[in-house]
Amino acid sequence: MKYILLFILIFKFTFSNVVADVINDIDVKNNNRITKESIITFSGIEFGNDYSQEQLNQVLSDLYNTNFFSDIKFKIEGNILVVEVVERKIIQSIILNGIKAEKTKKSILKNLNLREKSPYVEFLAKQDISKIEASLNSAGYYFNEVEVRIKTNKNQTIDLVYDIELGNKALIQNIIFTGDKYYKDKKLKNIIVSEESKFWKFISSKKYLNPEQIELDLRLLERFYLNKGFYNVKIKNSSAIFNDNYFNLIYNIDSGNIFTIKDAKLVLPDDFDEKDFKDVENILKKLKGEKYSLNKLNKVVKQIDKISVSRLYDFIDATIETEVIEDNKLDIIFAVKESEKFYVKKIDIIGNNITEERVIRDMLEVDEGDPFNKLLHAKSINNMKGRGIFRTVKSDIIDTPDKNLKNIDIIVEEKATGEILLGAGVGSEGGTAQFSVSENNFLGKGVKLSTGLRVSAERLRGNFTVQNPNFNYSGKALLTDVFITDTDKLTNSGYKSTDAGFSIGTGFEQYDDLYFRPTFKTTYEQLTTNSSASTNLKKQEGSYFTSTIGYSLDLDKRNQRFQTTEGFRSKFTQIIPLISESNTLLNGYQVDTYHSLEDITASLGLYLRAVNGLSDDVRISERLNLPRKRLRGFEAAKIGPVDSNDYIGGNYAASLNFQTNLPFLFRSLQSVDFNYFIDAGNVWGVDYSNSVDESNSIRSSTGLGLEWFSPIGPFTFTLAQPITKQNSDQTQSFQFNIGTSF
Repeated sequence: MKYILLFILIFKFTFSNVVADVINDIDVKNNNRITKESIITFSGIEFGNDYSQEQLNQVLSDLYNTNFFSDIKFKIEGNILVVEVVERKIIQSIILNGIKAEKTKKSILKNLNLREKSPYVEFLAKQDISKIEASLNSAGYYFNEVEVRIKTNKNQTIDLVYDIELGNKALIQNIIFTGDKYYKDKKLKNIIVSEESKFWKFISSKKYLNPEQIELDLRLLERFYLNKGFYNVKIKNSSAIFNDNYFNLIYNIDSGNIFTIKDAKLVLPDDFDEKDFKDVENILKKLKGEKYSLNKLNKVVKQIDKISVSRLYDFIDATIETEVIEDNKLDIIFAVKESEKFYVKKIDIIGNNITEERVIRDMLEVDEGDPFNKLLHAKSINNMKGRGIFRTVKSDIIDTPDKNLKNIDIIVEEKATGEILLGAGVGSEGGTAQFSVSENNFLGKGVKLSTGLRVSAERLRGNFTVQNPNFNYSGKALLTDVFITDTDKLTNSGYKSTDAGFSIGTGFEQYDDLYFRPTFKTTYEQLTTNSSASTNLKKQEGSYFTSTIGYSLDLDKRNQRFQTTEGFRSKFTQIIPLISESNTLLNGYQVDTYHSLEDITASLGLYLRAVNGLSDDVRISERLNLPRKRLRGFEAAKIGPVDSNDYIGGNYAASLNFQTNLPFLFRSLQSVDFNYFIDAGNVWGVDYSNSVDESNSIRSSTGLGLEWFSPIGPFTFTLAQPITKQNSDQTQSFQFNIGTSF
């Protein structure tokens, strides 16, 4: 008897899954606002087709995902699908009580899940409370309280009312690092994003106590130490102590020992071909004996990712296993294995109220219909996190009735993407000021807009920039810049130049760490000279229309772009004239190498530039000078050829620089770092006149530098002694600079 019952159950289960109903019409009941036609569209049902139970479940899910209905029931009568719905009430208005500033209100409303004229969903309203709290936290209102209530209207709509108590703003007075931190406070404060509150920081939101910002600080600190070899670093805790309406933000750090990699191995499944992983093996060989670094391990993972992208192995995963050997050595195993085998049936994007769905899907490495690759899926999530337009990105893998197919839910939480920056600096050569406004997700299209103004003693520049990170779905960025620049060098170089124009460029990684960046640029320049300028310079007065195409090949092997300690960067630049009176050709090459021994880091740099007029002399505004940091001890742009007391720059410029930090000096001074440098360089060559001295002589200097993280911003002092110079050179033994943001 029991076998008969079992057979009946199996037969019933099988039949219920294979039987299908032909649907010729839909009968909708209890709908007041949503029309039958709209429900048919939302459901995706096509009349006359067979629908299995699984397909009807998907239709039900699609209708629920519209958020228009709180309850939906299906019933089939003959060939008619009867749909009973309970509609959600529509939000007529969203009211924020307790906030006076309209700008703050707009910023909060922009990031909410629920909008006016949208259906009311209770769990989304609760999520929005968290979003409001996060927005207020970032604005410094750490003690805020938010409650939500519903006001029912007569027209079957509701008003959603958020009652907000802002509380006092939570300002950070001091940031303190305690424990065995190894590094000075100055270096660590440059790592984190939180800032100490100062009276002039009236724009920055980083001076407010913000839990999300503190979590970011902790991640940045941990990553910094891991890249320096501190494998067992522990950022034990962070605490905020409230005192006299201010907070002291404290980070407790136990750096531990610096570890080296004793051995690094790759473990593959038996059916994987070792030849496919030879590049991974080559990287692992170089790791042996090296100081532990998270960035170095990521290079191995990146190489395994490339194998995933090439689709040599569809179902692949990798783990990193470490074993401590002795007190300061590690054995590392990269274990590659097959992941669970299934295909992606559907990907749902959830939480993108502003960002267009295609922007997110463009960042996916695994798409619908693809075999699920765990490494590429992780890369997709990292792509989204790296765009800077989401506060959080999470994913869930959802089972389907077919064990070979699964759905993926990608849940994003958007954040404010606009930014205002105001900065200023003053130094021995004058002051600078800059102002910029940027938006990283314009109209939800992922496009970056920015406009800025920069003013210095000799130059004023304004520009408007548009950057599309994925132009025409090519995977490459397109950067468009419209600018106007006014350069006044009448006092020192005898000319003034005003040029306006635009540039269009792109950039991408052509090979491993080799970046190619082509640019097309068109400018219109108005050039004037002063009354004391030489006859040859006065001949250059006039208007010039110039179009050029330029490019750079940038081989970047630095271990990190900020506070580099190892590796090198080699960059070749060329600008080729297309339309120009002088047809000026620019060639440039620079290389900087970095070497570390414990906490001492030394750098050696070479800088070369040459400009040549292919059909005429090079204009005064296109002639070369050395950047100030390439030749310290001399005033900027005041070495090289001189024509009628004007420093006119040269056709050629070159420098060689050595610098090392001095961490053993005054270790107890937590906000001060010292460095020693030797610079040598020259600016020479005059093509427009045989009577002007080409100034073909090496200039050199040596000295000490001091970097101080002062209460009013970072100070840089340089005390330099020229070793070799020419009589016409203007020396500057003492240089300083201070800059800050607001």
